[in-house]
Amino acid sequence: MDASSDLTLSELKEFLDQKATLYEQPNFIQEDPICLAHRFSQKEDIEIVAFLVSTISWGKRSSIIKSGERLLDILGPEPLAYVLNYKDGAYPTFIHRTFNQVDLNGFLLGLKHCYENGGLEAAFEAKTPKVYDRIMHFREIFTPFLQARSQKHVANPNSGSAAKRLIMFLRWMSRPAVKGVDFGIWPQHHLPYLMIPLDVHTGNISRKLGLLKRSQNDWKANEELYEQCVALDPTDPAKYDFALFGLGVYENF
Repeated sequence: MDASSDLTLSELKEFLDQKATLYEQPNFIQEDPICLAHRFSQKEDIEIVAFLVSTISWGKRSSIIKSGERLLDILGPEPLAYVLNYKDGAYPTFIHRTFNQVDLNGFLLGLKHCYENGGLEAAFEAKTPKVYDRIMHFREIFTPFLQARSQKHVANPNSGSAAKRLIMFLRWMSRPAVKGVDFGIWPQHHLPYLMIPLDVHTGNISRKLGLLKRSQNDWKANEELYEQCVALDPTDPAKYDFALFGLGVYENF
């Protein structure tokens, strides 16, 4: 199937709804970094693992999972307890591409601060449920614990970043768990505001389908794609992440 220039809006919605249903299945996450967070049952443990794994989610998925396994070795069976007992300067040995033990030290300190002051969920709450506001609020709370070199690992939408990994993390936390993929442990009223984690695959497929005209994968592209997805499903626009990613990775669309 070629790009959607010949499809009506209703036909495009039907096509993408079918693909979203097809790919939002547990068997498709066995090779996805989210599988690591599914090993835990406590809310805070899930949040910590999901946040750290999403942070290092760039590159090949097999490499991300391999690095994620090393993170789990560090965190142990009770990630929240590890975070709350973490001491500045412990520097657990870790590296994933440009994310190293200095970065991890800062992230653990930032997480510790969050859980000592209402939790990670509260750190992402803002005056509005819009993703931009939530990320910017989180940055204000979290980044003071990071060294200058680590700041780049917390995306800044105000600088134009697409913030793919933070948006992906928010999807994991907020979308319903009924299909066994996302966790649904954060408020469901966020659903209509969730965006698509924009990467090479989702960006290219979105352009082929006529959902995205902007050539750059940046925050303005996020907003453009979000408006298109809301038009297709105003209650759960982020579900189309499964369709776009699946079309790119599994179908070479």
